[in-house]
Formats: sequence, C-alpha cells, structure tokens
Amino acid sequence: MSDRPRLLPLLGATRHGGRDAMTCLYRCGNACDHPVPNTSDNAYFGDVVNAEVSRRGVVRAGAVGALVLGFGGAAAGALAGAAPAMAAPEVPDVPEGFGFGRPSTGVGSGALSFKPIPPNKLDTLVVPNGYDNAVVIKWGDPVLPGAPEFDLHGQTAAAQSKQFGYNNDFVGVLPLDKRGNRALLVVNHEYTNEDLMFPGFPGLDGLSVEQLRTAMAAHGMSVVELERVAGTGQWKPVANGRRPYNRRVTALSTKFDLTGPAAGSAWLKTAADPKGRTVVGTLNNCSGGVTPWGTVLSGEENFNQYFVGADAAPAELKPKFERYGITTTARYPSGSRKWERADERFDLAKHPNEAHRFGWVVEIDPFDPESRPRKHTALGRLKHEGANVIVAKDGHVVAYMGDDERFDYLYKFVSDKKFMPGNSWVARKHNLTLLESGTLYVAKLEQTSAGEIDGSGKLPTDGAFNGRGRWIKLVSGNRSYVDGMTAADVLTFTRLAGDKVGATKMDRPEDVEPSKLTGKVYVALTNNTDRGKADKAPADEANPRNLNKHGQILELVEDRGDNTAETFAWSLPIVCGDPTDPSTFFSGYDKTKVSPISCPDNVAFDATGNLWISTDGNALGSNDGLFAVAVEGPERGHLKQFLTVPLGAETCGPFITGDNRSVFVAVQHPGEITGASVENPASNWPDGDYAKPGVVVTWRLDGGPVGS
Repeated sequence: MSDRPRLLPLLGATRHGGRDAMTCLYRCGNACDHPVPNTSDNAYFGDVVNAEVSRRGVVRAGAVGALVLGFGGAAAGALAGAAPAMAAPEVPDVPEGFGFGRPSTGVGSGALSFKPIPPNKLDTLVVPNGYDNAVVIKWGDPVLPGAPEFDLHGQTAAAQSKQFGYNNDFVGVLPLDKRGNRALLVVNHEYTNEDLMFPGFPGLDGLSVEQLRTAMAAHGMSVVELERVAGTGQWKPVANGRRPYNRRVTALSTKFDLTGPAAGSAWLKTAADPKGRTVVGTLNNCSGGVTPWGTVLSGEENFNQYFVGADAAPAELKPKFERYGITTTARYPSGSRKWERADERFDLAKHPNEAHRFGWVVEIDPFDPESRPRKHTALGRLKHEGANVIVAKDGHVVAYMGDDERFDYLYKFVSDKKFMPGNSWVARKHNLTLLESGTLYVAKLEQTSAGEIDGSGKLPTDGAFNGRGRWIKLVSGNRSYVDGMTAADVLTFTRLAGDKVGATKMDRPEDVEPSKLTGKVYVALTNNTDRGKADKAPADEANPRNLNKHGQILELVEDRGDNTAETFAWSLPIVCGDPTDPSTFFSGYDKTKVSPISCPDNVAFDATGNLWISTDGNALGSNDGLFAVAVEGPERGHLKQFLTVPLGAETCGPFITGDNRSVFVAVQHPGEITGASVENPASNWPDGDYAKPGVVVTWRLDGGPVGS
C-alpha cells in the first residue's frame, strides 16, 4: 500500500476565471472581495477614427532594433566589459547558442509542427510526443554555496535566504559563454502560501515571528548558474565550485536604491529612510523582462496585501491608498498577512509612506552580484505585471507595462538617453542609466465599430476588433503633464494620473511584450468578470465581452514602425475561450484546428517570432498550460497547446532560449486548492510527497528546435 498522502478532490470555489479561492487569498489578498480600485468616470473610448486597420499594412521595425536585441538572453553578450568585484567568467561577444535567430544556428523554420496536447487534469507536467522535461530547481533547493539542506519542519529565515524561494514566476536565462553551455537563471518569487509551507499550519495569526520572517525571505528573486546537460536542451544548476553569481534577493533584508524623479520626494521618506532613497525588500514580484544590456526587470504587483493599519493613516492619504487596493476602513483587510508582527514598517498607522515604496519596476544586474538592485520611479508606480524593453529605430529604449487590475491601464516609457551598442564598460555603464529618466505614457484606445459591440463578443461586420489609439503623455523627466499633479505625484500615484487623463479601462492588462522581429507589441488581457456589471464599464471593442471569463490578446502596431510614436493601431488577434464558442476569435483561422485557451497571463517570443502564451486560472476546466501561435503569415491564429502544468498550478515564465532548443516555465502554486495542506496535499508534484513550486525545462528528444 502506498504511503503517499491522499489527494484532495477539487473542492475550492473559483474566483478569477478558474482560479481557486486559496490562490486569491495568498496571491492578491482577495482582490475580488474588495471594491474595484478604479472608480473614475473617465470615458472608455475617444472619438472613432480610421474605419479599418489592415493587418498586412504594417511597417516592420528597423533592423537596428532586431539585431541589437536578439532573443532570450542574447543581449547579455554585451557584457564583456563589465567589471564585477570578482574575476568575471568569459562572456561572449556574440553568444551563438542564444543569439539572434539565423538559419545557420538551427533555430528552425518557424513552423509549429508539434502535435498539440489535449486539455487534462493530470497531476504532472504533460508535453508533446517527442519532447521531455525535467525540474531545474524547486523551492528549498540550495542557491548560495553552503546553503543548508532544506528542512521542512525546521525552516528558518536564515536558511531560506540561501535557498530557492517560493512561488516562482518570471524566468529569464542569460548566457555565460560563447558555446551556449553555461547561463544564469533569474527567477522572481512572487508570494508565499503559508498553508502549504508549514506543517500543522496554525493560521496566519498563529505563525511565529520566525515563520513570518521565513516567508519574507521566500519572497524576492534568485540568480542561479546553470549548465547544459550533454549538449541537449536540458539544463541543471551548477552544483560545485564558487558559483560567484548565485544570489538571493529577499523582502526581508535586501536593500534597493530608488532612482528617477520621485526618489527623495516627500512621498518616499520614512523614519527609517529620511532621505527617501533606500528601500528594504521587494514584494510580490510577478513578471519581468531581460534588457538589451543584460539586466533583468521585475514588476512589483499586489504589494497592497502586505500592509495593515491604513484606517489610522492620515486622511489625505486614504483616497490614494484606496486607489491602490489598500483598505482604509479596517485595520486588517481581508487576506492580510500580518507581517507587521515581524516588522512594524508594514503598519501604515505608524509608517504611512512605506506603501509608496513598493509597486515599482525593479532592475537587477545578475552579472554583478555586489551591485544593489534599483527601483526605477521614472516608470511609474502601479501593480506592475512586468516590463519589457525594445530599442527603437532612433536608439531610444522603450519599456511596455501593464497594470494587472480590473479596469486598469497600459503604459509605456521612452528613455531620454539612447542605447549605446557594444560591450565596453563605458557602454554598459551608460545603458544602466537608461531607465532613470524619460517620458511615461498611458494608452487611450479608440474603436471602429462601437455601435456593434453588445457585450456578446460577436465579431463586427468589418471582420475585426480593431481601431486606433494614442499614448497620452503623463510626465517627462521632472515635468508633469497632468493638471494639479507634480512629477513626483504622477510617478508615485500613476493610477490617479491615468484616471485624470481618461485612459482606457482594460480587462486586467498583464504581460506586455514587443516582438524584436516586427516591433509589434502583444498584451495579455487575462479576464474581467466585472466587465458590464451594474456601475462598471461596459464592453467595448478592445474588451468585447461582458462578464469576461477567458480574456484576449491585444496587438499594438506603433505608427511608422516607431516604438517611440505617440499613435498606434490596435487589434485583437485572439479572443480566448473554447473554439466552439462563437464569441472566440483566432485571427480568422479555422477554429476546428485550434486549441482551447483561457486566461492568458504571460507571453514570450521564440527566435523565429512565434508567440508563446501561458495561462493563469483556466476557466474551461483544464489545468493551466503553455500555448504557441504564429502571429504572421498564413498560420496566424493557429494556436496549439504545448504543455500543461500539474493540478492547481499556474504556468509562469515562459522563456525560450535564443537557439530555440529549450523552453523554460515556472510551475507556480501546484496543489493550491482549498482544503489542501502539507499533510494532505492536493498535488504531489514534483517529488511524490508534498507540492513544491519549481522551474521546469522542456526540450526535443532529437535535439532539434522546439515547436518545429
């Protein structure tokens, strides 16, 4: 008889899409239980312009952007001039194994020829025939040399600060050698679930201070050196030697520098930091991106849930807190983690400005472990899903961002300075300042078929959900373009600035990713079951379904192929759901050949320009998964499911290496199902005992390019 714990039935009530109530509690602090923070009455769309947007009349992005950026970790090839404190390993000028997709590198034709896997509810990771997968690293595995062996019953903050953290989300892989056999894995640790971390869980009020500190240490980021396994697409952590780049960044003790116009402002000053320039920790790090200069950006998302005491905060701050989802009518809001018992800075009654020090885009340099990570105020403060950068044709860098909340906005940032190509120390030092000053915009979308949108998802008679749009300038350097708000005001309370200028309310804009091949920008709009409810924004052409359970993909095409442009065209190439549902759309492709998809979350590109989409909260009854689809040519819209993750888990990442030989995904919150515990888990992945979040790599058994 097996001694493995009994699996629980799928008991949990669902909230966002198919997300379990336990996930809502720990991941976003029961956001659904709280009022929608955006109560503005700004118009949903401006005037109608340009009757039809041709999908084929798109100006391709300049060659400079494509060749400089490459794919995956290719940008890290510009690191040879960097000079970290220790002796640097060889960093290639052109890392062929991860570089820009050229036919000679064997990245494949771009055709997605794998046989899609069917939806399922299996407690394992399922991949197509001809592929294999392996766990790269999981919660509790050693990161720093000398880290203690994981002890489930004796967890400490000191040990967790040296071990791989909990609930991994963003995955980035940056090369360390010319042959593509060594790399750095950079991972976010978004949140913890104490129900599934601590045996005999006594409730949040019953946790010891040491357990709270352990949870704080399990947040943050990890940097782990990897090596390729025997020339395949498989990777594993380097187990011996100095591993000088391995690093843990935590919510507990890591110091961050604030940069940009809001740094040092009155909003960011606290008793512990009277200058307002240094923050301890990073919270709820969701998605992110790899920059062209070889750093990683990480978005601080649902930071509101970590604070208490806003009911006793100064009256003038309460409307600002409410706009960011911080309850001001009770000391302990629903879903509170009670971290103030371990660190009083999380008590807003005592330290009201501490909350303003979270909700930023964080930049970490994985090639300089002695460097201090930075929070860039020039990119605005919101519930950042992440940030992804492209070099525009004129050399300025552009970062695209989504604010993951019902009815919130899309943003972009254009740097003041231009990207400096090359791998000299001078170039890298310059590029590390690019996100410190620039212009921040918010999106306003206009529609071509407003009169035909009835909330059902019915396709307009012109055959497309599409329109024009413009980027509204919020702030440039130290100059505000929002009446009644200073630059520091706009950047610290960016949501309020978006409200004032009438930005378009979207269905939870999450990951926003520009294609390095075309310059087009793709946005995952996950879902919004409040769309069209009484006193809520009705359906519109970019968000065409009321009570939207399944979400959609938005495509932006900047005018003239210029990512710094202030106007753009937009369309919905994919409206998610069961392809048999008439409200779904897959760019006009034959829907009998398309995989069902629900709740798109993160997106990424492979070396040939295919879009890969991971899901969170599948409302169609299957486990979450990873999908691939062509966004150009005759196969545009032919979406195929590539993998599914175990029971209760979400598919995060994804990341496809530049040689197209490895697909990385983060398996977040496996077994996170109401009623589960360490002793009675709902999932036994990956080790057959209790559920552990981890990072997985998938590769083709014959060594060929994935997807093809």
